[in-house]
Amino acid sequence: MGNFHVRRAAVLGAGVMGAQIAAHFANAGIPVTLFELAGEGLDRNAPSRKAIEGLGRLEPAPLAVKWLADAITPANYDEHLPLLAGCDLVVEAIAERLDWKKALYAKVAPHLAPHAVFASNTSGLSITALAETLPESVRTQFCGVHFFNPPRYMRLVELIAAPATAPAILDTLEAFITTQLGKGVVRAKDTPNFVANRVGVFSMLATLHHTTAFGLGFDEVDALTGPAIGRAKSATYRTADVVGLDTLAHVVRTLHEGLPNDPWHRHYQPPGWLAGLIAKGALGQKTRGGIYVKRGKDIHVLDVAKGDYRPAGGKVYDEVQAILAEKSPAARFAKLRACAHPQAQFLWAIFRDVFHYCAAHLGDIAFSARDIDLAIRWGFGWKQGPFETWQAAGWEAVAGWVAEDIAAGRAMASVPLPAWVTDGRKGVHDPSGSFSPLAQKPVPRSALPVYARQRFPERLLGEAPAAPGETVWENDGLRVWHDGDGMAVASIRSKMHTLGSEVLSGLQQAVRVAEQDFSALVIWQEAPFAVGANLKEALAALQSGRHAEVDAMIAEFQRTSQCLKYSLVPTVAAVDGLALGGGCEFVMHAQRVVATLESYIGLVEVGVGLLPAGGGLKELAQRVEAWARGGDGSPELARVFRQVALGEVSKSAHQARDMGYLRPADVVITHPAELLHVAKAQARAMAEAGFRPSLPPARIPVAGRAGLALLQTQLVNMQAGGFITEHDFDIGTRIATILCGGDVDAGSLVDEQWLLELERRHFMELARTDKTQARIAHMLNTGKPLRN
Repeated sequence: MGNFHVRRAAVLGAGVMGAQIAAHFANAGIPVTLFELAGEGLDRNAPSRKAIEGLGRLEPAPLAVKWLADAITPANYDEHLPLLAGCDLVVEAIAERLDWKKALYAKVAPHLAPHAVFASNTSGLSITALAETLPESVRTQFCGVHFFNPPRYMRLVELIAAPATAPAILDTLEAFITTQLGKGVVRAKDTPNFVANRVGVFSMLATLHHTTAFGLGFDEVDALTGPAIGRAKSATYRTADVVGLDTLAHVVRTLHEGLPNDPWHRHYQPPGWLAGLIAKGALGQKTRGGIYVKRGKDIHVLDVAKGDYRPAGGKVYDEVQAILAEKSPAARFAKLRACAHPQAQFLWAIFRDVFHYCAAHLGDIAFSARDIDLAIRWGFGWKQGPFETWQAAGWEAVAGWVAEDIAAGRAMASVPLPAWVTDGRKGVHDPSGSFSPLAQKPVPRSALPVYARQRFPERLLGEAPAAPGETVWENDGLRVWHDGDGMAVASIRSKMHTLGSEVLSGLQQAVRVAEQDFSALVIWQEAPFAVGANLKEALAALQSGRHAEVDAMIAEFQRTSQCLKYSLVPTVAAVDGLALGGGCEFVMHAQRVVATLESYIGLVEVGVGLLPAGGGLKELAQRVEAWARGGDGSPELARVFRQVALGEVSKSAHQARDMGYLRPADVVITHPAELLHVAKAQARAMAEAGFRPSLPPARIPVAGRAGLALLQTQLVNMQAGGFITEHDFDIGTRIATILCGGDVDAGSLVDEQWLLELERRHFMELARTDKTQARIAHMLNTGKPLRN
């Protein structure tokens, strides 16, 4: 079908899910029209307008920055259906009622553009049944596209074909969803609840079943089924509250009604206590009470036996904790199965039944084992999918134990394991691909061109790792490598990518190597980008009185920043996740930045009693001057000062641009796995355009004493209001002094070195104080800031 461009999209349905899908289109720079039923008053768009306004109040924020709401146009079905003719992609996201969806399709079908893709965001209704109500001409353009909640943050999108869906539609839509929306796509079969909800909800049902069987409390189960076993913090029962107990019950009902002959059918129904909560309107987080409820400052949890709530405080017992701490998955599972403790037996039971379920249904619901594992990783936040977990624990041994439990009647269903499970295999993922029951052999990953953009795609256990590239130079903190394409890549390898002496010297060497042998340098590593200086290293030097060593380290930091800024080949920072403190300063000094949408960037040194001294304040002083050129710079100066003095961090890459940490020319993308590809493309374009670094500014106008007086007024008000301490006031005054160029007249002209020396001097004066050293120590020990 040629290139697929979405100039404008439409979302039908302005409920929580529909509005958030529209928000994510806006995040990706796609104008979108949001439809809802017409209102009764003068403003017939009131329902959709209210939904758009509500996006700004939701947490986590659906919009990367609030002004993106302007890209969403409110509309209603009575007046605005002709607007659909101008939309290239239309996503239906109304309530999960087959009759309602069919009625809506009859209304909108005549208004769809002939080339438009029409998709339903149903979480589990039959795509085939929905397609049957559409005209023949629309059916080839129709499919299911199931986003997970919240759409901005959840990686998974399931793509489901109807019988008449044109294959080219699915291919182009998969490429669009991957690159433009930043999602991981799994192609699902048209079965009830598709892949992720089919397995994930069964896992929750198994957990509910075994909670009762082993007499455990809901909070105890959440302690067991969260990070302790590599799953999301919200675990099981908190997840149910977040999703909504009514939503969970609906998905379970879809399984019950759609799978009457399933071996697990008797388990496809909510327990009585869950139905009771729903009947009372206690639906979870959206009604401020469900399985958990907040009373005062304390969290209480439902105690089914007592029919009331009690204080939450479930824990993993030491005996079980010791088993979970086992490094070997095989030893861990063997000990769980052998241990008599109810918590251990519970854990073995929920793993066993999920393994059994996935094996029995693999051929029914998915095209390969890869699809199930990625769907559960991306849709439910597990570190490993169920097949990966099984394979890591020893495929043959676990299969034998599962078969024994089935034969003994301990499993939730009596159906035997499929024959392929015990055909002598060691697992379902290997370097050649992932097992497909249809092909009866491993099948490779998708060969769609969009995946060639992913140099290091997310890998499953047992898959072949991506080639690491050829190393050019390395030390303990950093590796410089290439792929034979003329681009040097510097990858920080320290823990959490902290910026110690090895990284600083390594980055300078990377620039020298790139200038000598390559056309550009890209700084890339998997998230986080960098979390700032090595505080442990700095504190040890300060506490032992080696102040000159710390001063030399700051000078080295500044040299590294300037080296990135004035490199003779393009330097491109490829940013994903956190870029804090010194990481933010390197971002500001790179000649171009490519950042994922979910990049959280900021100068946070005040949290440890310090100030930015790697050139960050120097850069902001220049950018304020640029923003203020031709007008009054005071408001911009005050805003920038406040964000640094409070250690504010952007909540997206778009907001980082608004804050001045990214520049207008910097690039924001959505998919982390495409980051290196796009960063290299930017670097290559700069090099081929005859790149030269900007000339160092010799005349930077600064606000001087007048600006400092303005900023100190803010500090006085903040201290009077109890927002900052005396030490915060001192730190803030020093930050203001640097931003304003020091004790000089307003409008004085300074150079970069002047500002860098101000940074280093004030940093060292703070670093020598007991209060700052106490803040650093407290952060290292607790991970939390100290207000002293």
